[in-house]
Amino acid sequence: MSLFEEPSEARPSAMAVPLAERLRPRDLEEFSGQEHLLAPGKPLEKLMGPGLSASLIFWGPPGTGKTTLARILARSWDYRFVEFSAVLSGVAEVRRVVAEARSILKSGRRTVLFVDEIHRFNKAQQDAFLPHVESGVIALLGATTENPSFEIIPALLSRLRVLVLHPLGPRELRPILERALGDPERGLGGLGVELTPEAADHLINAAFGDARRLLVALEVAAAAAPLGKGGGKLIDLTQAEEAVGKKALRYDKAGEEHYNLISALHKSMRGSDPDAALYWLARMLAAGEDPHYILRRMTNFACEDVGLADPYALNQVMAALRAYDLMGSPEGELPIAQAVVYLALAPKTNAVYQAFAAAKADAMELGPLEVPLYIRNPSTKLMKGLGYGKDYQYPHDFTDAVVAQEFMPEPLTGRRYYRPSQRGREKFLADRLEKLRQAKSRLAKDKEKGQST
Repeated sequence: MSLFEEPSEARPSAMAVPLAERLRPRDLEEFSGQEHLLAPGKPLEKLMGPGLSASLIFWGPPGTGKTTLARILARSWDYRFVEFSAVLSGVAEVRRVVAEARSILKSGRRTVLFVDEIHRFNKAQQDAFLPHVESGVIALLGATTENPSFEIIPALLSRLRVLVLHPLGPRELRPILERALGDPERGLGGLGVELTPEAADHLINAAFGDARRLLVALEVAAAAAPLGKGGGKLIDLTQAEEAVGKKALRYDKAGEEHYNLISALHKSMRGSDPDAALYWLARMLAAGEDPHYILRRMTNFACEDVGLADPYALNQVMAALRAYDLMGSPEGELPIAQAVVYLALAPKTNAVYQAFAAAKADAMELGPLEVPLYIRNPSTKLMKGLGYGKDYQYPHDFTDAVVAQEFMPEPLTGRRYYRPSQRGREKFLADRLEKLRQAKSRLAKDKEKGQST
């Protein structure tokens, strides 16, 4: 057997293999999740079957099925499957695999090369794949947790199709847990292991969308649980908490409590109460909420509730996002807390939110109104001949860069959406806007006088 051949599924001492590996799905019937790729008519469903192949990159968080899907695909194509990790392998190994693939291709069988953590290959190593992917000697399947746009060289990326995998929700994780408990051959079915409903919920919530994390925690809990009178093992909430190292708080990321807590955080910040906001933030993080979800809501808050009363609020949230991505949990949670306090104490205005809502309402109700000719772009001779750009007043050619031209479509002439408040920095913007409108009004009157004379 080649060093890189797929290991045989009939392994000795099977129970010595980790549960997550033993329970890896062998076909789509056992696979859970990623319906956006596998449902009828979706990208991967169309690629399943003999003679169908493509070079792909699976991009998604850990434990979402990247390696498993690669194996299932190769099996459906009836291709030889070769797997190695970019962490441990280099260009020499790539050349060796390609030489083997070229030799085997003479007998009519193609090779799938699966590269885990493909983003860890440097530019020269990625370049080594190019001619062999293009010639069809290998079908390349890669897996990455990093954005391929930043980590994969453009020449290789243009030859691959990127498929995004999502974290698994409770609906996808629960069948995996049930299969692990019930399968007597590859799971824990022959050991009499049971979970209380609270323990099952906690293991699922603490997995953070990662099937491998779920199965590792289950295996740890099963090993530590005491034997009962009948020789079975019952895992309760306390044992589940010990297995994952996290206390269970009443929280369902897909249910009412999820929305209750994010609403409490939002309203505490809107009500300028940093202490309450910090408490609700801590509750959500301790219960296992994804910090990125909280940061997305904070981004919305910075624009909807703080707005231009303090334009630096959005910068604070973006800085917190970058800091969290740099440090991760738990250290990266402190920048989030800092941003929460900043948002709570910032002056508040929803003037931009209301202005944009009114503008969208007009856009939907009035349809595609004509752009005035003088502010159209005369990019061709024909357009210029039709009057595009004619009489446009370039503001930088005028005093204070102020002109009296109307930039709205004719039916909306004079319409006002943005009505700034007198709070925070928006008070300065309100004064600025009023002065601009007065200046434009004077220029318009002077223009009318000039035309009348």
